[in-house]
Amino acid sequence: MILKQFEVSSMAVFAYLLGEEGGGPGLVIDPADDADRILAEAEKNRIIIQYILNTHAHVDHVMGNEEMKKKTGAKIIIHEADAAALTRIPRAMLAMFGGRPSPAADETVKDGDVIEVETLSLKVLHTPGHSPGSISILGDGVVFTGDTLFVGGVGRTDLPGGSWPLMLKSIQTKLLTLPEETIVLPGHNYGAAPTSTIRNERIYNPFLK
Repeated sequence: MILKQFEVSSMAVFAYLLGEEGGGPGLVIDPADDADRILAEAEKNRIIIQYILNTHAHVDHVMGNEEMKKKTGAKIIIHEADAAALTRIPRAMLAMFGGRPSPAADETVKDGDVIEVETLSLKVLHTPGHSPGSISILGDGVVFTGDTLFVGGVGRTDLPGGSWPLMLKSIQTKLLTLPEETIVLPGHNYGAAPTSTIRNERIYNPFLK
């Protein structure tokens, strides 16, 4: 598997490109900005982006959907509980972030669904708390945690639809129960390193004590 991490936008969002060694169909997770940089890497690795997978519908993660979809024709996938919010971001907020409105989702997912692209298989873990439809995405030895779990931190819960008790439950029951060597790939570059492991977060994350 090819897995590339990109820090994009002024909000230090992590976008991800996934595909197979040797090229073929692939996908991007939260392509919030710098579409051309992501596409250049995809072209270099002969990856054809078929899906845009959003971990949640907040503006800083979806404001690049339109450009990526326009340039690739990829289908947008998001959890069913965040699908409506995807197209209801106020224009003033989009202007504040320098983003464009997202098109509507082409497909929605729920907990336990599996997204398959060629031999790539990604399992949807519904991890609400940061937003009602926040998801983490479990791959082969890796988990993309969006704004639920960061390196040494957690996502905020003071936005509409947020809930700290619910997010803590999501982390404890859906993430910390994964194999300890699972690599944590967060939604922002807010920690001391760009990646972590479930073991390290279980032991050292001060929010999980």
